[in-house]
Amino acid sequence: MDEQENVVSFFRFEDLRIYAKALDYIKWLHGVISHFPEQFTTSTGNHFLRSAQNIALNIAEGSARNKAQFIYYLKMAKSSVRECVVYTEIISGVDLIDEQEKDYSRNQLMELTKMIGSLVASLQKTIPNIRIEEVDDLDDL
Repeated sequence: MDEQENVVSFFRFEDLRIYAKALDYIKWLHGVISHFPEQFTTSTGNHFLRSAQNIALNIAEGSARNKAQFIYYLKMAKSSVRECVVYTEIISGVDLIDEQEKDYSRNQLMELTKMIGSLVASLQKTIPNIRIEEVDDLDDL
């Protein structure tokens, strides 16, 4: 048997599909930003990339916490997704990406939002007596 087949990561978040998807988005974004004129890279591009990185960072950080705290960090990841939606619109509006790249970005961000929402819902089912307003926003309902 191949040694890599049943290897579970020491860091459990590395086994989460949502974490892998966030990393894929970051890699894609690096490629997009590499084509920006320098003035846009240092301003908008770097901020966009930081927001994308925060999606993965919040998933990683939250996974090491208790369930209620993990939900909080997932909400923070969702906030970073929203920031990326805004940055997508900004760079599209100044013609730094074409319609196909814009659609790809939005589709990936929608998928991340759905995955985060599903994970939050799953975690909430396992936490007894938790009040929804403590961990949720309208997007999670």
